[in-house]
Amino acid sequence: MSIDPSSIPNFGGQPDPDPSETAGNVVIPDQDLVKQLLEQMELKYVVDDEGDLAAPWEEFRAYFMFRGEEDQQIFAVRTFYDRPYTVDDKPQLHEVIDDWNRRTLWPKVYTHTNDDGSVRLIGEAQMLIGLGVGLEHFVSSTVSWVRASIEFDKWVVDTLGLEKDVESPQQDEGNDEN
Repeated sequence: MSIDPSSIPNFGGQPDPDPSETAGNVVIPDQDLVKQLLEQMELKYVVDDEGDLAAPWEEFRAYFMFRGEEDQQIFAVRTFYDRPYTVDDKPQLHEVIDDWNRRTLWPKVYTHTNDDGSVRLIGEAQMLIGLGVGLEHFVSSTVSWVRASIEFDKWVVDTLGLEKDVESPQQDEGNDEN
């Protein structure tokens, strides 16, 4: 089954496609379907060592994963944000992501502490697909999850004031007192 490009939500104020065109199309999504969707969204992707699809951005990467047994299979979009934090940052991070998780449906975000002590944020959205799912629902959910992952990255940068840190020039340059 291929994805009708008009079924991909554009969120740009354009009218939604006619739902009768894809109504009743129940599919069991697989990696090939996700590849088609990513290509139509003009997103680059790779297949990692575990066989999962990954779409990289500058500050994060989203994985498109299938897990579980046939009738209980789950499709998940899991986003790993690359910006490192310290263990001392965790209380503030928990406060910020709790606020995000209360306000939004997805991605649900949590912290992960690596063996080296660095803390990273991970976002996740899941859908049970084992018995099949409407093609339009699958496409619109996946697109929404990707866009929400991008929005979370922007939101956390704004909320924590991280953009200022990246963009501010060093003020000590040119102030040599010899």
